[in-house]
Amino acid sequence: MRIFKVLVAAALVLVIGLVAFVQLAPETAFHFALEAERNRSGLARKEIDLPGGLHYVWLEGGNGEPLMLLHGFGADKDNFTRVARYLTSHYRVIVPDHIGFGESSHPIDADYSPPAQAERLRLFAQTLGLAGKIHLGGSSMGGHIALSYAAAHPGEVASLWLLDSGGVWSGPKSELVETIEKTGRNPLTAKNADEFARLFEFVMSDPPYIPRPFLNVMAAARIANAPLEAKIFEQLRVDSLEARIRGLQTPSLIVWGDKDRAINVGTAEVLHGLLPKSEVVIMQGIGHLPMMEAPERSAEDYLKFRATL
Repeated sequence: MRIFKVLVAAALVLVIGLVAFVQLAPETAFHFALEAERNRSGLARKEIDLPGGLHYVWLEGGNGEPLMLLHGFGADKDNFTRVARYLTSHYRVIVPDHIGFGESSHPIDADYSPPAQAERLRLFAQTLGLAGKIHLGGSSMGGHIALSYAAAHPGEVASLWLLDSGGVWSGPKSELVETIEKTGRNPLTAKNADEFARLFEFVMSDPPYIPRPFLNVMAAARIANAPLEAKIFEQLRVDSLEARIRGLQTPSLIVWGDKDRAINVGTAEVLHGLLPKSEVVIMQGIGHLPMMEAPERSAEDYLKFRATL
């Protein structure tokens, strides 16, 4: 009994210490937790300067065929850290921050259209020595960019993993589109910490638990990047890739959360109709970011898809 009481007391002290650490030094605690999550997934941070001066920062881990994963609008490379835990034992996983986001370069006057981002990523892949075909995965804007890459260079892309992909704007209107049309307010942007917390809830139906101090740290980066993000969002909205990808023969797994408020789940069938070699998985109870909300299930579906190629 005495040993039990000692263990309980020690556990309480540890919990209180962790809570104090998060509250008193949230930025340090956040980066400590982030690094632990990367290590658990077998990912290491890397960086490189491309010819022409653009700086890329990315996460990489694992061995095997290259799998490049592309995050969405307003996000960064760590959107794929949780799902990578189930992938690095199968593939060489490479997750870059797009130019304009995260730790990569943020040139203010650059072309941020998905075709331009795709060409930068192609140069990035070539600089890393990724010869032959690569497998691409993309979330939202990342899917928009991955599809643009495959459309421009179909012989260089072995497969596509499209998670609530952007770029197909003829589907049913989403809550995001309706909100922008009615109010002019974009729920995917944030000018303060409270707006970021609401954004976090908007894009995920079943989000992982993140302490509010950590959300505030994440919000600071988004708030600082808000002017550039507004510019990038407008370039995304006017780029429809439907004509570019119609009939594209790249094997594709289309995944959508049925609770997606940013891009209506009905868009999955529109995209399926454009890609002859595609299959669709609708994830029940999941929002716009399946790989964060249900990482293990998302990885299982992807591994099954890859086994059919």
